[in-house]
Amino acid sequence: MFYRYHDSPIGRLLLAGDDAGLQQLLMEIDAKPWRIGEHWRIADAELDEACRQLDQYFAGRRQRFELRLAPHGTAFQQAVWQALQRIPFGQTSSYSALAEQIARPKAVRAVGAANGANPIAVVIPCHRVIGRDGSLTGYAGGLARKALLLELEGAQLPEQRMLAL
Repeated sequence: MFYRYHDSPIGRLLLAGDDAGLQQLLMEIDAKPWRIGEHWRIADAELDEACRQLDQYFAGRRQRFELRLAPHGTAFQQAVWQALQRIPFGQTSSYSALAEQIARPKAVRAVGAANGANPIAVVIPCHRVIGRDGSLTGYAGGLARKALLLELEGAQLPEQRMLAL
């Protein structure tokens, strides 16, 4: 596995992957150190394309990532992460809508847990999931980052929900 750090408008990111594709894109949270695997090595050019596409996204010049992804998770998590990738740029969805999409309408809490376990932030857009009432709900990177990402994408949120931040 190879890795590299990348500075972005939402803070420093850690990208990690191998020949199968990008496995992790993590945000720095509360200055907690990232866990770097014992056999990981610093990337040469392997993650350059991912960083280029992230820079384009943050500059408003990219709406869809075209990267090989290889997140590790259960079959249920994989189904949720696939559904997340179908939420269009600038739009939002709810946990209950995602549960319906994967034909598990009663699994709303499990969908929320899978969303929270997403190992490839931003690229697998878990930030596009909001409460059914339009409220910004939990986000591993913090609600301020979630709001920033949604604003960058031009997502329309109820104004009173944005003021709560």
